[in-house]
Amino acid sequence: MESFHIKPLNYSSVIIFFLLFPCFLCVVCQDSVLPQVSLLPPLPLIPDILNFLDQRLSIIYPIIQTFKDTITSDPFNVTGTWVGSDVCSYKGFFCSNPPDNVSATTVSSIDFNGFELSAPSIDHFIDQLPDIALFHANSNKFTGTISDKLAKLPYLYELDISNNELSGPFPMEILNMKDLSFLDIRFNSFSGSLPPEVFMQNVEMLFLNNNNFMQTLPENIGSTPAIYLTFANNKFTGPIPKSICNASSTLKEVLFSNNLLNGCIPYEVGLLREARVFDASKNLLTGPLPCSLGCLKNIEQLNFANNQLYGQVPEVLCEVKKLESLSLSNNYFTKVGPICRDLIKKGVLDLKGNCVPDLPDQRSKKECSTFFSQTSVCPNLPSYNLIPCRDSEVPSTSKSPTGSGSKTDSVTYKAVNQRHRL
Repeated sequence: MESFHIKPLNYSSVIIFFLLFPCFLCVVCQDSVLPQVSLLPPLPLIPDILNFLDQRLSIIYPIIQTFKDTITSDPFNVTGTWVGSDVCSYKGFFCSNPPDNVSATTVSSIDFNGFELSAPSIDHFIDQLPDIALFHANSNKFTGTISDKLAKLPYLYELDISNNELSGPFPMEILNMKDLSFLDIRFNSFSGSLPPEVFMQNVEMLFLNNNNFMQTLPENIGSTPAIYLTFANNKFTGPIPKSICNASSTLKEVLFSNNLLNGCIPYEVGLLREARVFDASKNLLTGPLPCSLGCLKNIEQLNFANNQLYGQVPEVLCEVKKLESLSLSNNYFTKVGPICRDLIKKGVLDLKGNCVPDLPDQRSKKECSTFFSQTSVCPNLPSYNLIPCRDSEVPSTSKSPTGSGSKTDSVTYKAVNQRHRL
């Protein structure tokens, strides 16, 4: 039988092979077309071990995890709960049954209010949640703009992104959200003009205060069905649109304060029969107060302080029974009747810093004379003496407002005076 001899291994050859083999691979790779590798992080893979309650939750899971990876600050460790398959237990996420399938389970609302999360954008997050109905994210540090895909969310009816660091023009995509009833974008850095279409939206609450909006208010402002409106602390110019009277059956509170509004107060303001709060203080409004304001039968807080108004304070206004606060300080009024003087004594009417000779805390004679040397006359001045409700409902003169009741719990003043959730 022949013997089989194994030749001893040539170790020198082996070493040379392993030294030269990588170089051989490099040469081969240079002649091959390699696929390009994306630098963007892929969506997180869903581990096979996770067991989701519903397929919709398994679809949402990677969207949440991707958004989580963009968060740069989380002082309360909220995202520490965004782990595992039980998406409905994540802090800030709430589940229910979607309208198109009552047996399914999905994320229907998000409440990030007060979490103080920081992220460069909420784009590609909220707009990828197909069943979301409420999105509240007050008091965070989200930046960027609003996604134009927002209008494709079929169930979203409440959007609160107030007190963040969002910027850009008014988010036009909101105009295509037909079911939106609550919009709160206050305390951000939105700028530019307001599109007239915003007042055609079927919203009940529209909070736009504390941004950088400017230019004139759209003429169709009265087309809004909103109950609460805030324009305060922006840079709006021009007059208060006369069309505001078209909102007489719905509008209860409106704030124009601290803007650059000018011109005269339109007679039509007195037609807001449901109004409880009307504030146009800290503007450049001028002219007399229209007597039509005496028809604001439900008004409780009326503020025209810090303007350039003049003339006599209408007695018919001081007769309004529900009046709790009438602030006309720092104007140029020269006359006040007995009924209004009674309100001063009761603390309802504030006339400090005017030009009424026999009242305390008034402007100097020189300051008043300087102002009256250059006043302008309002157009359609005869309308300022009209009292449209006189024929059907004459305000009682037997008793002036007492001012002893509690102040109105105003929704709009809360929207201006506090940054956190309403």
